[in-house]
Amino acid sequence: MRLTFRDGVEASIPTLLGYIGIGIAAGVVGKSTGLSVLEVTLMAVMIYAGAAQFVIAGLMMMATSIPAIIFTVFLINSRHFLMSMALVPAFRKYSLKSNIGIGTLLTDESFAVSMSAIANKVPVNASWMHGLNLSAYLFWILSCLLGALIGEWLPNPQQFGLDYALVAMFIGLLYLQLVSDKSKSVKNRLIAMFTVAILLTLLLRFISPEMAILVSTLAGCAIGVKMERKHDTL
Repeated sequence: MRLTFRDGVEASIPTLLGYIGIGIAAGVVGKSTGLSVLEVTLMAVMIYAGAAQFVIAGLMMMATSIPAIIFTVFLINSRHFLMSMALVPAFRKYSLKSNIGIGTLLTDESFAVSMSAIANKVPVNASWMHGLNLSAYLFWILSCLLGALIGEWLPNPQQFGLDYALVAMFIGLLYLQLVSDKSKSVKNRLIAMFTVAILLTLLLRFISPEMAILVSTLAGCAIGVKMERKHDTL
């Protein structure tokens, strides 16, 4: 069975529901920093990264310099290099233009959905991935726009806990990926995740949070790959 663009859109529905809360929260928080509705929407269009948008809002509240904001966002989003490389084997046969499109709109959520599909031997293709990515992209923009409009009447979004929306969605995605994994490598994945958590906790004492996240993620990925290869050879 060849998956279509529409199949990708349907696969994105669970994350789209999550984007409602996160996008609205990002829009409200962005509006609370003094940005206009148009500026919040353009941030969603051009940056398209929930974690980065929350960080930008926080740094703007602290009057952080523009170069520092740019560098911080770059470090935070550098994890996308790792995610894109993890997807390369599944889309290597498609054109450079198609792969650029996939990598440009790849998010934590679409990566989790696609990797879960690949792990469960779903025959993913470029059309399916474009449907997954584009629907999430458009929905994110609309959610941020709605949040910015709501933000006109919510001067203090932190009191509603909206800044926790992103963390809550990541927890949900992690749970769904673990329970839907039909392979026998769940134990290996848990070990890799605990490795990342422990390293991150230790590294935060010595280096910046952004570098700590990057280094611990790389270490976790390396351990996870090694254990998966060992599992496949058994």
